[in-house]
Amino acid sequence: MSVLIFVETTEGKAKPSSLEAVAYGAKVAEMLGTSAVALVLGEAQELEKLGNYGASKVLHAADSRLNVGVIQAYANAISQAVEKENANVLILAKSSLADTVAARVAGKLKAGLASNVVELPDLSDGFVVKRSIYTGKAFAKTAINSEKKILAIKKNIYPFTPTDAQASVETFTPTLSDADFSVRVINTEKASGTLSLPEADIVVSGGRGLKGPENWGIIEELAQVLGAATGCSKPVSDLHWRPHHEHVGQTGVKVSPNLYIAVGISGAIQHLAGVNSSKCIVVINSDPEAPFFQAADYGIVGDAFQVVPKLIAAAKQQ
Repeated sequence: MSVLIFVETTEGKAKPSSLEAVAYGAKVAEMLGTSAVALVLGEAQELEKLGNYGASKVLHAADSRLNVGVIQAYANAISQAVEKENANVLILAKSSLADTVAARVAGKLKAGLASNVVELPDLSDGFVVKRSIYTGKAFAKTAINSEKKILAIKKNIYPFTPTDAQASVETFTPTLSDADFSVRVINTEKASGTLSLPEADIVVSGGRGLKGPENWGIIEELAQVLGAATGCSKPVSDLHWRPHHEHVGQTGVKVSPNLYIAVGISGAIQHLAGVNSSKCIVVINSDPEAPFFQAADYGIVGDAFQVVPKLIAAAKQQ
């Protein structure tokens, strides 16, 4: 028996959220008295370094057809890996791909599935996990009673420190048919910018308080200085000031960074639903009555065109 962790990759490297999932899975394996095994699909690099995060072994299916997330193929490959390793627990980092794949795997294996998991499981009376529900407004404790269990964990819920340990790498060749690839990805359009919003540790977002797209330079400069991704509110993307993929909120991208800086955003409930998992929220707004201040850890009442340049200057000095 083992704990299996599915590792998502981008350009052949494990995503930061998946590295957190490996560390989380390694701790779960320790709690259960077993080993943590990572699974990587498609061409990838430096797989032995997953041992830095607690994996004792890495299963690698190097089939080039798995370089892109074909849902049916991924679900079949993961299900076969679960059976091969006799794993009773499968762990994934929550993402748009993982959500879809996990649901299919749960159906195939008759496994219990818990998503938005925010803590290690409680094993004192069965197998109970704490989950974020209602777009982060509440928590639920869920008991999983099935033999096989699938946990999709939220980003930034498990702190970890990498070690120098190395994992062994084992070739894994799942049995996949042409039917598994009946849906083909013929083109992938990546969002512009160097950082992905869901994976970013720092996000700087702007709203209508910036008055127009021509003023977005201060948002981009602050993000560049901080090594952050850029986002925006829904009205900004609706006005075509910024591309839709930067829209943060309930109907856009949901983020869980260590630091979220909102500039000129009033804080409508739909926007808050997309950012309330952030560890620290800083709000800059000229309106002291802006709802966002109620959710902020730190707030600055002031003109963005005066405040943000000062933040940029201070960040450059660091």
